[in-house]
Amino acid sequence: MVKFNTPVALNESGTKISYHTQSMMIGSCFSENIGRNLQECCMPITVNPFGILYNPSSIANCLKHIITQKKFTDQDLFEREGLFHSFSHHSSFSNSNPQTVLDQINNQSLEAYNRLKQASHLFITFGTAWVFEFKKLGAVVSNCHKLPASEFDHYRLSVNQIKAEWIEIIDQLKAFNPNLHLVFTVSPIRHLQDGAHENQLSKSSLLLAIDELIKHFGNELISYFPAYELQLDELRDYRFYANDMVHPSELALEYFREKFSAVFLEKDSQQVKEAIEKLLQAAKHRPFNASEKVYRDFITLQLEKINQLKIQYPHLELGSVEKLFQEKIGI
Repeated sequence: MVKFNTPVALNESGTKISYHTQSMMIGSCFSENIGRNLQECCMPITVNPFGILYNPSSIANCLKHIITQKKFTDQDLFEREGLFHSFSHHSSFSNSNPQTVLDQINNQSLEAYNRLKQASHLFITFGTAWVFEFKKLGAVVSNCHKLPASEFDHYRLSVNQIKAEWIEIIDQLKAFNPNLHLVFTVSPIRHLQDGAHENQLSKSSLLLAIDELIKHFGNELISYFPAYELQLDELRDYRFYANDMVHPSELALEYFREKFSAVFLEKDSQQVKEAIEKLLQAAKHRPFNASEKVYRDFITLQLEKINQLKIQYPHLELGSVEKLFQEKIGI
């Protein structure tokens, strides 16, 4: 049989997530894409409570802030061009009203604390080993918020730097939640602003650091999901990239979601997720005439399917999916 790619071996995880378990995803765009898909399918998961983060140091700082219940104040914000920002957070938190920023930050942090305390899994995606250190503070930032490059030192974290910082935070996480299992991934998205070679050195640093952490803590606590390898080997074709030739295409993301589900979701939860995905797809249907009986019967059928899921799985929170159909016929 002719092969058209290099298969990446995937083994089912010994520890799984389900609709009965809490979990969290944190890090770069891979965590964001997989996590948002799970959220849309009504799984109890928190995704990037500080917004998308890219480097290991910023992700570690985010986790420290969560488990120590740091309360952000005005002193943690700065103003630029009429907007208030936090160096610890993505620009999606920025706002012209500083109190709005603080309320959103602290509410998200509290929710993350409660979720992480109960979580069975924490999924962490490293995007790049390159960091920006704000000179005035002498600290690595999560987002530069378009400040001039001259105000930052730009450098690549070494394997030992990443390892040392993460040994410390993992020890804290073990004390915070002894039942937590950590799953690391490296984002398949290339960070080419520093050059193709530097991107490879960066990804290599991340991969080596994760390997060192697994050796240090063992496979019972830490595992690795090969998202980076899947893109480079199984999806080694530009049709699996978006138009920018850097980010994975929607087809590639769907492939990742299928692979992730096969590895980490319990069988029963996979079936529930597939049923909800069919409902979400049905919700996208656009009729020629929304008042036609045929369309209203179609919506009624979808609502019946949701009710059947509620009866079969009483713990499911299906309100967001149900609302999609109710709004279509004015319920």
